[in-house]
Amino acid sequence: MKRQRLTREQSKDQTRQRLLDAAQAIFMKKGFVAASVEDIAGAAGYTRGAFYSNFRSKNELFLELLRRDHETMQAGLRAIFENAATREVMEERVMRYYSNLHRENKCFLLWVEAKLLAARDGRFRLRFNAFLHEKLEQLAAYVREFSARVGTPLLLPPEMLAMGLMGLCDGVQFFYTVDPQNVPSEMAEAVLAGFFSRVVFGRSA
Repeated sequence: MKRQRLTREQSKDQTRQRLLDAAQAIFMKKGFVAASVEDIAGAAGYTRGAFYSNFRSKNELFLELLRRDHETMQAGLRAIFENAATREVMEERVMRYYSNLHRENKCFLLWVEAKLLAARDGRFRLRFNAFLHEKLEQLAAYVREFSARVGTPLLLPPEMLAMGLMGLCDGVQFFYTVDPQNVPSEMAEAVLAGFFSRVVFGRSA
């Protein structure tokens, strides 16, 4: 079978995706600071020139990685509201999504790296904070829509719930990642499920 020739746009997109995939693996293993442009380009099978043809800097690539992961998470959140689901179905989807997040969030260490870099690099901090505020606004909008759809009054403003939810998920994920013997998956799931039952759903866990 004759191999289909990629268009210039398709080829460029393929190169970008390979560079992003290589960077994600290297950042997760070595950390952002220790990883070099040459490491990323070589792991993807390209030259340093190919890297700079697609990204102006390692920081720019890092932000693109974070955005890609964020879009994946957003797709999971949107699925909660699909098909005119009943309240019971939506609540079950929410519980399943967030209770399993500590197991399924494969890019958690990328976000840890990003927060460390933002704390140390003022220029990166500006771009990262803008992105973080966008995440908070989107999550608050989902919280607001969920409340309206299922008729559950919120105990706190959506913006506060969104920040608390992000902080809780990050904290649970951290404990689960660094100390899985004392914070096993079952405990992490129980903490997240309990938070949703009481604070978001308004009932006992």
